[in-house]
Amino acid sequence: MSLADVLNLGCMCRTLKTGRLQAQLETDTSLAGMTARLALSHPHLFSNSAVFMDPAIADMLARAVATIERVIALPAYREHALAHAPAIARHDFGPAGVFMGYDFHIANEVPRLIEINTNAGGAFLNAALSRAHTECCAPMHPLFAGVDRHPPFEDTFMAMFRAEWQAQRGDAPLRSVLIVDDEPEAQYLAPEFELACQLFQHHGLSAAVGDARQLHWHDGALWHPALPEGMPVDMVYNRVTDFDLSDPAHQALRSAYEAGAAVVTPHPHAHALHANKRNLITLSDDALLAGWGVSAQDRQLLQQVVPRTESVTPAMADDLWARRRTLFFKPVAGYGAKAAYRGDKLTRRVWGEISAGGFVAQALVPPSERLVDVDGVATRLKLDVRAYTYRGQVQLLAARSYQGQTTNFRTEGGGFSPVVVLPAGMPPMDELVQALALHNQTEV
Repeated sequence: MSLADVLNLGCMCRTLKTGRLQAQLETDTSLAGMTARLALSHPHLFSNSAVFMDPAIADMLARAVATIERVIALPAYREHALAHAPAIARHDFGPAGVFMGYDFHIANEVPRLIEINTNAGGAFLNAALSRAHTECCAPMHPLFAGVDRHPPFEDTFMAMFRAEWQAQRGDAPLRSVLIVDDEPEAQYLAPEFELACQLFQHHGLSAAVGDARQLHWHDGALWHPALPEGMPVDMVYNRVTDFDLSDPAHQALRSAYEAGAAVVTPHPHAHALHANKRNLITLSDDALLAGWGVSAQDRQLLQQVVPRTESVTPAMADDLWARRRTLFFKPVAGYGAKAAYRGDKLTRRVWGEISAGGFVAQALVPPSERLVDVDGVATRLKLDVRAYTYRGQVQLLAARSYQGQTTNFRTEGGGFSPVVVLPAGMPPMDELVQALALHNQTEV
């Protein structure tokens, strides 16, 4: 096993410091009490344990993201992806889409891409969480010593939103940002809407959180009652999961986007190019990529990183059913692991729905695991790693630990964890293992 595997499966240290987390979340008086509220309403949102990653895997993951973005930029790829997309996805006003989420399982020392999401949630929360974990004992000090306790995530995020604005509006001044979702106050990750709003306000912008269904489109502009009277919406930080804005309740947002009257990010164009699960079929098709001129080096990396994915059709039903134990099935337009199934867990009833079409079958990649302390009991949880990215650059790594078929925030001891990329010059593995064996408990 690698050193990261040894630590993830042998160290039960609880490295989350609640006081540190509170200081990072409640950076403004408007956010006071958030930590206590989350402890009650989201008891399994944050794990007490960090997740460790070897630097070679982190490097390969970053190279994979950059390689996929190069492929997505190819005219042939874009035309291929947009051929399956609704007409609205052909509108390209320049913005790339904030918080692209690349989700990976780590298998045999290789990051394996599970899916790509556009409006990936949790970045603001994980930025705070990353600063709230620290070493809990002497053996852990070398692991955390090289970790920047105060990386400028907020500056990076703000620069990303300004870049989105400038991509469409150039040097025009940005005055207002509206964070939208349907019933935003009821969303599980609603607390990070508050963090985003505070960030925008800190940088001198008028910002608010609003229900997307309360937007109004008139006089060539987009309006929402959450903003000051007479102030139109300049930019929409879009968190709705109606990815093509086809819901009649989102007609105002759709009209503004189609007219280019508001900068919307992320948007239908980004979703079609990145997040539709059919794109995993394309990215795992070596012959197709070779025909488009993708370099041998890039294709070799993609073959390692992207599990083979194929379309589910009635004609393929018998063959896929026979191979189901080696496959994972996902709806082409799905998100948040909804209606996603491990093949070995399928019933005939569910298979009848899947085999009718509208799903992809991906080669099953078992997740790696993290050993955690749950009420004094050593418990193994599954984990995946999310890379929050912008224009092919990784901004932040975070892990999610869980039990069950897919990620969730209902697992005791699970939730979001920071990813600690191991520094160079670590002590010999046997020394570290012996030290951890003597100290496998720590105070919260």
